[in-house]
Amino acid sequence: MVLAEHNPNQMDQRNFLIVGLGNPGKEFALNRHNIGFMVLNQFASQQSQTFNRLEHQAFILKVKIADANVILAKPQTYMNLSGKSVAALLRYYKIPLSNLLVVYDDIDLPFGTLRLRPNGSSGGHKGMQSIIERLGTQEFARLRIGIGRPTGKKEAANYVLEDFTPQEREHLPIIIDHAIHALLDTIQYGIDEAMNRHNAPLSTSP
Repeated sequence: MVLAEHNPNQMDQRNFLIVGLGNPGKEFALNRHNIGFMVLNQFASQQSQTFNRLEHQAFILKVKIADANVILAKPQTYMNLSGKSVAALLRYYKIPLSNLLVVYDDIDLPFGTLRLRPNGSSGGHKGMQSIIERLGTQEFARLRIGIGRPTGKKEAANYVLEDFTPQEREHLPIIIDHAIHALLDTIQYGIDEAMNRHNAPLSTSP
């Protein structure tokens, strides 16, 4: 991969932290709430690597993307305390907020829809709320992945902790691959260009 020429919108090509949110443990592995972990696991697999290092209560993996040093992190604090690990990693590696990108599930987006944003509120997501509280700001980039809202009277808190349905799992590889491309484009071209490329519904649906 060859980087484009530097422009004012392009993120600083040094150290980046990409955080995927989820809950640790095999019982949560296929939960809708764990889409952030799923994306980073596949990202690592595409780099022919695996997460095998624990730092600041997160499994991390360091990869090189073009001339950028990228740290992939999966906090092991459980979702509601994600900010503790994220804040510690930012401090330790001296990564600026402009080079932080958080990947997580969003029930307010249709299944499979991606939304990159340079900042914003937590939208009620407990993991994001923890990060915002720990950092004292919501001025950092995020990639929201739509999981859709529950039908009927099912509570959202229970819905996100359920596994993706077999029909949804058929589409996950496409969605995850799209998410990885969004992350790569954010590193390479900057958040604005990546938003232009990826903030559109996928053609597939469960």
